Amino acid sequence: MRPFELTAPTTVEAAVSTPGTFLAGGTTLVDLMKLDVLTPQHVVDINEVPLRGIDTSDGLRFGALERMGAIAAHPGVYPAISRALLLSASQQLRNMASIGGNLLQRTRCSYFRDTTMPCTKREPGSGCSAITGANRMHAILGTSEACVATHASDVAVALVALDARLRLTDSTGSREVALRDFYRLPGDTPAVENDLRLGELITEVLVPRLDWAANSTYVKVRDRQSYEFALCSAAVALDVRDGVVADARIAAGGVGTVPWRLTGVEAALRGAPATQASFETAAAVAADGAQPLSENGFKVPLLQRTIVRALLELTEGSSR
Repeated sequence: MRPFELTAPTTVEAAVSTPGTFLAGGTTLVDLMKLDVLTPQHVVDINEVPLRGIDTSDGLRFGALERMGAIAAHPGVYPAISRALLLSASQQLRNMASIGGNLLQRTRCSYFRDTTMPCTKREPGSGCSAITGANRMHAILGTSEACVATHASDVAVALVALDARLRLTDSTGSREVALRDFYRLPGDTPAVENDLRLGELITEVLVPRLDWAANSTYVKVRDRQSYEFALCSAAVALDVRDGVVADARIAAGGVGTVPWRLTGVEAALRGAPATQASFETAAAVAADGAQPLSENGFKVPLLQRTIVRALLELTEGSSR
């Protein structure tokens, strides 16, 4: 780790007026600093800034510094969000990591984290080593010739499914942006991962009220059940009335360069009977447009099966 200056403001106004790299829980930033992947000269510790709190009075509101563990344990949080948080990290990490920091965490692509290997996300123009390298864990949706790295966050998948928004604040004021629009596809500029502007800070995560989101879940498929990143995941909220799907919200993780909203699957489910056959038919379009690599073609059927598994989990007792 290289030397750096540390500042610890106590207000939002002071934080956004201080040039540097923001430090919250540090569970991503500090790791990358140790590897020399990130080498900030000035780190701004924002842990004393009053950006905590959980409000469930009308939808959900999380202060950006609220810890993942506290949100997961809150009884008013939708199950898909709570389960995504519980499956995303160990208890120790959940007690340290902030919700805002989790949404900004960097990819776990081994080439991004190995400074001896070319990586356009880390060093623009250097090339993507994963395309012809070890790419079993990499994306099949939203990829480009410059980058095939998956997005790492579990809870971002659940939040994208539930139409979450971010409040972003800088020295000139605040703005809101849909989380789905916040993340950027890699295209030719994979180093630009989101719509966060210079000097902006995530201050709140907002989830609109959705009464039937109580019937939601998050299914994560991984190589081992202990702390591990997703090969594929699905966040699903389902509104079933008289055995028919009235509405659905679905997003996938582990397969896209960003959390992947599956509007085609949602559309195929609406008006269909809540049966396994209907779920399989709808899930068949989940991987439309996929571009598998040499080692991750299995993610196409895995994505479809993960969605069906999540849907069946929410409709136990329905005719299958």
